[in-house]
Amino acid sequence: MSTNSKKTPNTSPALEFKNSNFSVPVLVLSTDNLVTIEQELQEKASLAIEFFKNLPVIIDLQTTNKLNCNVDIEALTHVIRKNGLLPIGIRGGNEQQNKQALNLLIPVYSVNDRVTNKESKKQQTQTPEAATRDTSTMLITQPIRSGQRLYATGDLIIMSQVSSGAEIMAEGNIHVYNTLRGRVSAGIQGNTQARIFCFDLQAELVSIAGNYKVSEDIDAAVRAKPVQIYLENQALIIQNLLQHH
Repeated sequence: MSTNSKKTPNTSPALEFKNSNFSVPVLVLSTDNLVTIEQELQEKASLAIEFFKNLPVIIDLQTTNKLNCNVDIEALTHVIRKNGLLPIGIRGGNEQQNKQALNLLIPVYSVNDRVTNKESKKQQTQTPEAATRDTSTMLITQPIRSGQRLYATGDLIIMSQVSSGAEIMAEGNIHVYNTLRGRVSAGIQGNTQARIFCFDLQAELVSIAGNYKVSEDIDAAVRAKPVQIYLENQALIIQNLLQHH
């Protein structure tokens, strides 16, 4: 008799569910005009094409529904996917929108669910203008591993290393108090005053307000050194923080 179907004692389970602090960007809409939404998505994506490619997002409909906008979920998700993003959930939708989302196999989140680094309650109490211009600082103490993506609407401070294959972006400044590998973009919405600081520069790509350098273009004199990166006359300057003046 075959014993292949019998479970071996002390065998580990094939799968398990774990809690996680996985951070997902939230796309907060304030209009149901799909043409306008697509234009703005294209503008933002053009600033960091690789970062936005296949980026998972939660669609937040709280503001549009307060403004009595009639957002069609099927048409909206088509526009979002067409521009390279992947909708993985909606929140703040009405009964019809929630039903549409579920028919499209898109999960529905409660407005109280914690899906990013910010509490949804804070967003609920903000005006629509404030919700889209949040300039708070994101502090990360854990390593950023390969394949992870982070987006901060203000400054981004990372106390651990950023691995090769990771991508970090901020609308403000970026500080990495460790080794910086992967791709890094500051001033992502056109802030030319933004800067990047790190203790050990080994990045694959650095960018400020859409101006970038890839690894091959970074001077060997500043590689693996503590640096600051900034724009001067539209040129990307990488300066050794320890150099003498």
